Amino acid sequence: MAVPGDVRGRGLSGLPDMNGEEEEEEESHEVLLSVFAQHGQLGLCFYDSRDFTLHYMPDTSDNHELQLLARVVQEVSPHVIITSAKQERCMVQFVQGLGGNPDYRPEVVTYPYVDFGLEVSKQRLLSAHFPFLPPAVSERERISYLSSCISFDSPLMLRSVGALLKCLDRRRVGVELEDSSVGVPILQFHTYTLKDIVYVDQDTYSVLQIFKSELHPSVYKLQSGEKEGLSLYGILNHCRCKFGSKLLRQWFLRPTRDLAVLNRRQEVVRFFSCPRNSDSLNTLQSSLRNIRNIPTLLRSMSLSHTKVSDWQGLYKVDFEGSLAENRFTVKPNVDPAIDEKKRRMMGLSDFLTDVARRELEHLDTRIPSCCVIYIPLIGFLLSVPRLPSMVEKEDFEIEGLDFMFLSEERLHYRSQRTKELDDLLGDLHCDTKDMETAVMTQLQTTVLERSACLYKVLDLSAELDCLMALSHASQEYGYTTPTLANHHRITLRQARHPLLELCSPMFVSNSFLSSETLGRVKIITGPNSSGKSIYLKQVGLIVFMALIGSDVPAKEAEIGLVDGIFTRMQSRESVSVGLSTFMIDLNQMAHALNHSSGHSLVLIDEFGKGTNTVDGLSLLAASISHWLKRVPAEVPHILLATNFHSLLQLGLLPSSGLLSLLTLETAVDGDELVFLYQLKDGICRSSYAANIATLAGLPPSLVQRGVEVSELYRTGKTIKRIDRPSTEEQANKCVCVVKKFLCVNLEDQSVDLQRYMKEELLPSGGDLL
Repeated sequence: MAVPGDVRGRGLSGLPDMNGEEEEEEESHEVLLSVFAQHGQLGLCFYDSRDFTLHYMPDTSDNHELQLLARVVQEVSPHVIITSAKQERCMVQFVQGLGGNPDYRPEVVTYPYVDFGLEVSKQRLLSAHFPFLPPAVSERERISYLSSCISFDSPLMLRSVGALLKCLDRRRVGVELEDSSVGVPILQFHTYTLKDIVYVDQDTYSVLQIFKSELHPSVYKLQSGEKEGLSLYGILNHCRCKFGSKLLRQWFLRPTRDLAVLNRRQEVVRFFSCPRNSDSLNTLQSSLRNIRNIPTLLRSMSLSHTKVSDWQGLYKVDFEGSLAENRFTVKPNVDPAIDEKKRRMMGLSDFLTDVARRELEHLDTRIPSCCVIYIPLIGFLLSVPRLPSMVEKEDFEIEGLDFMFLSEERLHYRSQRTKELDDLLGDLHCDTKDMETAVMTQLQTTVLERSACLYKVLDLSAELDCLMALSHASQEYGYTTPTLANHHRITLRQARHPLLELCSPMFVSNSFLSSETLGRVKIITGPNSSGKSIYLKQVGLIVFMALIGSDVPAKEAEIGLVDGIFTRMQSRESVSVGLSTFMIDLNQMAHALNHSSGHSLVLIDEFGKGTNTVDGLSLLAASISHWLKRVPAEVPHILLATNFHSLLQLGLLPSSGLLSLLTLETAVDGDELVFLYQLKDGICRSSYAANIATLAGLPPSLVQRGVEVSELYRTGKTIKRIDRPSTEEQANKCVCVVKKFLCVNLEDQSVDLQRYMKEELLPSGGDLL
């Protein structure tokens, strides 16, 4: 737990620069997702125009709520979702539900059922534009190659691919400005799977502050709009290239319980965390800064838009000559025919000077000089300076020469000799340029045919960048490698909150133990601001870090892999989702109750406070009892923080060895409440509301009155008002008035009754209440 300190203005300013340099601006791109659901099975694929990649997921089972599809949409965030006009009810409801989120509304495109036909889809796939395949490849060879890239055993996925390809061709995604003969290219296939992926919903990402987007402070990046704030991703992202940062974000979005994957990541992180390997770490991280945007280069090649700057991403190209001429040129000793033409062109200078000297001998003596030049597509010309007497076009005529044009006060002519040079030397420059363009095209084809290798190298470089980033963070923040296993235990010794420890001058560590049969349901009580929520988030963040292969902030850690992290900790804005705050709380709790298993981690903070005390307390007790009635192996790891002390004081929960009662220690020094942030067994006997209210700056008289009312309510005594007389005082006053009125002789005509009532009987103006 954190001891309070002034952390204002710190944010990320006290943290290291994660990337060491500004990332390149992301190009605009589109992601189109095509999905087809049938009989409890789901087939989908999506296309990313950023790198012309088609991702596909083999046919997978999904429930009637299409939760797997929801996870895919959350992760991929497609701009367009393509589905069939004839669909099962679950798919119709899912699409309708997309319109209820004002923060994310993708375009939904529906095609006739026939466009999702299996044979039609196969034909569209075979006819698609694959630049890495030779143009003359036969259909049989194409089928053979594609069957090694994409699974033909998943009919639903293939049907979704067919509809996706139709949409791509109709919209000409990525090639909108190209000639109609240019097809939408597919440069690579990637298998997309959610197997062994740990469930973490958007609310959990938000409340644990795994990601946090903030407006970019630079006026030059107002369009891109956002930067990463103080978040788990922000402090762990020490990647040196944008491909590494992108892959690390994918790891965060897809935490895994695959032990083989996690152990491999941990092994590399340990290697680079070793001091004797620090030089290798620094050298590799420096090298990763130089990785160019290979997907953009390959995209340009597929469209034949490659510029000299694109070719600089590759090696052994004549950049000096290319930059000088602003086009692709070939280095010497690559093509003998090009070298021979270039030698002839280099020898032309002296030869043309000699030709110009002989031409000058036959010109008017008023012309002081001339030269022979070569202009591509026009040929050789005789160039002479414009004389003062040459004013009108008729003055440009010279006997024996054909006038061509005037440029920069020089006249250009075609002579008999220059015509002979055209016949003798031909269009030497254009021939050379055409030959070099042919070489460039051949090189582009060769590179595209090997694009899979380049992507593989890029993927491996990005993975290495991520692992070195996690190693860097582990060394900088003093993390420990956790022991991972497929059991049901979680043990954390002297654990810390990875974000708060960077912002607080002092941090109190706490442990956590949840075994197979003991302490799996922990109820934590304590006054507000004592650190209950921080402790819950701390455990959640440490488990999450272990599930991406990172080291964790603890002295020791043994973590049984969980299948999901569920939270009921913080309500979203009710306006944005059209539900009341309490209904959102109920939805989050219901989700945890219905979908958590014995391998899940559930974090609950102050559930039930959104309604009246009795109802909220009852719902909370019923929820905990529901979990405790399960067999131990099916009870998740549950941490619940609450201020409903009656939950324990009234004995509303069943007795169980799975239940553990904890509190955060405090001390009272005079009238001052001191938070010690140390977790211990037991129950908090008081909420210390008055002390906390005083710390918050409420007026002492207000706090004192609150204490009085609370005590009267707790003991069942009458609460007397202080802003007006009590009921007893009012009754006595009324009795007195009645007695005085009864003493008046109403038959005595000398008595002024109105004056008497106004001045003597009710001198206060008649207000008895």
